[in-house]
Amino acid sequence: MTKELLWLTLTIVLTGLMWVPYIIDRAMVRGLMGTMANPSRNDKPQSAWAQRMRKAHANAVENLVIFGVLVLAAQDVNVSNSATAMAAMIYFWARVVHVVAYTFAIAWVRTLAFTVGFLCYMTIAWQILAR
Repeated sequence: MTKELLWLTLTIVLTGLMWVPYIIDRAMVRGLMGTMANPSRNDKPQSAWAQRMRKAHANAVENLVIFGVLVLAAQDVNVSNSATAMAAMIYFWARVVHVVAYTFAIAWVRTLAFTVGFLCYMTIAWQILAR
């Protein structure tokens, strides 16, 4: 397995687990039956941090599409070098920072982490196109 695929896998696992804390909050706020019920306008709002984490999760899913496809495209055309490996690793850690900063409402860190992630997948794209 290449380093890029390892970091993609770790990013997928991270993204796949992000829902757990905000669903626990939902159960604490609405109770177990309220958590499992269909959404309603009358639902008691979740904690502010959980609402932000849900948005961070949605953002992670949206960006995983771009990152994942680029990593797989790089694998398909045999582009794997120190730049792509470093970009994949940094992307993962940028997403960790992003979800934490988003959850705890640290806007400038969230924006910086998002930008770093963007630059990482653009680095992979550049490596593919420069081939």
